[in-house]
Amino acid sequence: MFAAFREEVASARRHGDLYFASLLTAEVILSAIGMASSLWQGWIYTPEVTIWVFLSQCLSADHSCRDAVARLAAWRVAQGLNVCSADTGAYCTAREHLPETSCLQLVRQTGKELEDQAPLDWLWHGRRVRVVDGATITMPDTAANQADYPQQKNQKPSCGLPIARILVVFSLAVGTVLEVAIRPYEGKLTGENSMFRTLHASLAAGDVVLADRYFSGWFDLALLKQRRVDSVVRKHQLRATDFRVGRRLGHDDHIVHWPKPARPSWMSHENYADLPRELVLREVRIRVTQPGFRPKSLVIVTTLLHAEEFSAKAIADLYRQRWQAELNLRSLKTVLAMEHLRCKSPHRARNELYMHLLGYNLVRKAMALAAIRSGVCPWQVSFKGTLQTLNNFLPLLGSCMDILDGCESLLACIAAHTVGDRPDRYEPRVIKRPQEKYKRMREARQDYKRRVA
Repeated sequence: MFAAFREEVASARRHGDLYFASLLTAEVILSAIGMASSLWQGWIYTPEVTIWVFLSQCLSADHSCRDAVARLAAWRVAQGLNVCSADTGAYCTAREHLPETSCLQLVRQTGKELEDQAPLDWLWHGRRVRVVDGATITMPDTAANQADYPQQKNQKPSCGLPIARILVVFSLAVGTVLEVAIRPYEGKLTGENSMFRTLHASLAAGDVVLADRYFSGWFDLALLKQRRVDSVVRKHQLRATDFRVGRRLGHDDHIVHWPKPARPSWMSHENYADLPRELVLREVRIRVTQPGFRPKSLVIVTTLLHAEEFSAKAIADLYRQRWQAELNLRSLKTVLAMEHLRCKSPHRARNELYMHLLGYNLVRKAMALAAIRSGVCPWQVSFKGTLQTLNNFLPLLGSCMDILDGCESLLACIAAHTVGDRPDRYEPRVIKRPQEKYKRMREARQDYKRRVA
């Protein structure tokens, strides 16, 4: 992997490409864009330059179009090229032409390629684990965004922001985004489990799905098992648990049979008939003794029935790694500032979402390279430290820095930023520094301005 990365850096410098070509080559971008690349009219904002500048915008601390265009202008001057216009109009027009399917394909491709190159000891019992979790994002309050992603119903008109629900499938081995779905926050089939069912086709036989209890319904488990995909989920709190029944495998570990419920309204009669009459599942109780952990006991449901191959402790340790999804979402929403998008139309907002995910995958690629060179696991490397290092190294690495020494130094600096292992740490949910407090908006902004005037 290191030799390939070094060659991509050398190729980007040889062809005079923008420095993000070190992580995402022009060939990969043009392959994803396909025939749509022939529709481009700009001579500066070609498809690959548009995506590279878009990535630099999503991975920067400023996140503005003006900052991204200024960065491109400075790079062109440093390369001995004519400076581009500082106006952002041409760049925004080029972004408008980016097909959503191509941006999503780049996310899927980069996420899967990195997982395929991961060492075998990063896998769990030789299996690929997919961690599933959802979140919400907001966007500017425009009529177009409100039409596709309405604000919450309990908010007065003009007092809320358009809000969307996203569901992300992460690779546990390398932390990359493999799949994503976006829907309105409320409405029919907008729940996280409904969204995940639309992504089942991306799962392969032998995969393991790791999720919270929202995905522990009978039909969610049965549909995955039908694809020969195993599940490890927390049992829903409304289901009773009795370890005195079933086939005992050990202390707080047994095999049970769940009968098939009545057909839900969203499922067809044919699909319902194809499912088995009952599910054979394994339930494992985990007792938490570490201070600071809120639940003291929880029950895990899994289709991994062989206790000899997958012990109760192995199941418990795997479920604890589900927290990686929360950390990954925090990296996306907080570190990359994806919590609130900035585009004023749904098409551009979705592309902005995909570019954030693509940039996240490229940062994960650098983390994996540094982890392999240093002999650590990728989740031990700081995401924010990697992002800061890349933003400072890549422009110089693509222009004047020695390639071999620069790549070695880049990965060494990334590996130096490790995440502290503090399993017994617990902190009260209070803050020391007071924050500014403003009243919540209760009516339209123009009404407030009218009273002030």
